[in-house]
Amino acid sequence: MAIGTSGSGRQTLTEINVTPLVDVMLVLLIIFMVTAPLIQQGVEVALPQVKAQAVKSEDQKLVLSIKLDKSLWLGTDDKPARLTLPELEEKLRASARVAKDRELYLMADKGLPYGYVVEIMAAVQRAGVQNLGMITDPVPDRPEGRK
Repeated sequence: MAIGTSGSGRQTLTEINVTPLVDVMLVLLIIFMVTAPLIQQGVEVALPQVKAQAVKSEDQKLVLSIKLDKSLWLGTDDKPARLTLPELEEKLRASARVAKDRELYLMADKGLPYGYVVEIMAAVQRAGVQNLGMITDPVPDRPEGRK
């Protein structure tokens, strides 16, 4: 709605144009919709389901992932690097993070042979890791009365 002043010929707009605001909001919505699935990156591993207490952490931990094809992936959740078993020991010995924290989290596919996982755990221990955490999927809660 415009209000005119007498005689000067100038008009004052009293409405706020919301079109640029809507455009910006739609662009932000699209960006968030595209990037949200990318936040959950990492190596795809079928984890076993167990009942365990969750570990609270503020910083990203070093994770060793073992896929069903026995490939080894070492790094944080968003930046894993593929390694062989001899390279794994060498990398862990040279890692400043392992030297400082002396901890590593293992995420192994549930279909892997037990002997292979134990072999990897032994290699990790030889490399100087003292605390080895196991990453699992939580067991879904069952409704009351069912066992």
